[in-house]
Amino acid sequence: MDGADLDLLVIGGGIQGVGVLQAAAAAGLRAGLLERREAAIGTSSRSSKLIHGGLRYLETLQLRLVAESLAERRILLEIAPHLVRLVPFHIPIHRDASRSRWTIRAGLSLYALLGRLRSTTRFSSLPRREWDGLDGLDTAGLRAVFRYFDGQTNDAALCRAVLRSAIDLGALADAGAEVARAEREGDGWRVHFLRGGCERSARARVVVNASGPWANRVNSLASPSPPVREVDLVGGTHVEIEGELRRGIYYTEAPSDRRAVFSVPWRGRIMIGTTERVYDGDPARISPTEQEVDYLLGVHRRFFPESRGDLVDSWAGLRVLPRAAGDAFSRPRDVVFLKDDGRAPSWLTVYGGKLTGYRHTAAEVLDEVRGSLPSHAARRADTSTLVLPKLEDVDVWDRTARGPGS
Repeated sequence: MDGADLDLLVIGGGIQGVGVLQAAAAAGLRAGLLERREAAIGTSSRSSKLIHGGLRYLETLQLRLVAESLAERRILLEIAPHLVRLVPFHIPIHRDASRSRWTIRAGLSLYALLGRLRSTTRFSSLPRREWDGLDGLDTAGLRAVFRYFDGQTNDAALCRAVLRSAIDLGALADAGAEVARAEREGDGWRVHFLRGGCERSARARVVVNASGPWANRVNSLASPSPPVREVDLVGGTHVEIEGELRRGIYYTEAPSDRRAVFSVPWRGRIMIGTTERVYDGDPARISPTEQEVDYLLGVHRRFFPESRGDLVDSWAGLRVLPRAAGDAFSRPRDVVFLKDDGRAPSWLTVYGGKLTGYRHTAAEVLDEVRGSLPSHAARRADTSTLVLPKLEDVDVWDRTARGPGS
């Protein structure tokens, strides 16, 4: 990308960055991306692997976010059926649960309404005669089990597919390119980056900083400095154990703090997650703590007492949340954009964003900076209907029940 003259340059190769790159290329813009390592190596490979509407966000009345996420889920099921599929989710309600069966039923009813009552958003209450077949779920004190459907994916493969789609549309991407500095140059920016021990540069009318946990660090490399938002980096740990879940995913409640914890079939094993703790260290060095691993194993084995498979792996990723009072679990998950002070914005920083909503976020980014981009570009594609390429044979649903239409 050395010497490129671009309309829009993205910094960061996670799902938000590649989503913006794809949207820009689809809009007919000259677009490029710089990633210091390789795409999908950070948070976009350490998620819960779910494409979902965010049922738990109804408790904090984030209705718009849930509706948008359900709409994006529907689109991804259509444009990436090889990467996103519906699977059953089960919510067991035990005697000691903080949420009653009526509360859960009301939440699922609202979830279905926000999903426009499509078949993919409907739910049911499982009859008692089926409880013993739920992968060893503890039935002592069990009062109800609800089943609904949401999406599962391979997050890293989805990210790479979006990147490949952007490249197929004419975008440039440079992995192993670390931003060194950036300075205003006329009505745009010149961004200098290191690759192979040499400094190179590219010019762009608009820079989109989508580097996730490194966003403020990247902004500090620019002159004049773009505005920054105070954020908290929230670590989320997952563990993987031997065993299998044949009936789908289980949405359980941690007895100690009432947080939601998922037990998920993943590549023939069981993945359990996630925790939430504010992290103030180097983003590249985030790792699970012993307490987090014990917490997740404890929650899973509370509901599946016969699940004693060995710990195989554990990993941690980072969410970016605007700094605020209160625990991370209850904070809003809306993405935040922060633009420079120019009459026509030329540097935009993306804070937050969810895997499910990457395409919607990318469209919003382009709307935010449209006044700084050429108006004569000829659109090449519509990302809401453009089928994502199949890069490899990824089967994350082996031995897992599938949802309606899957």
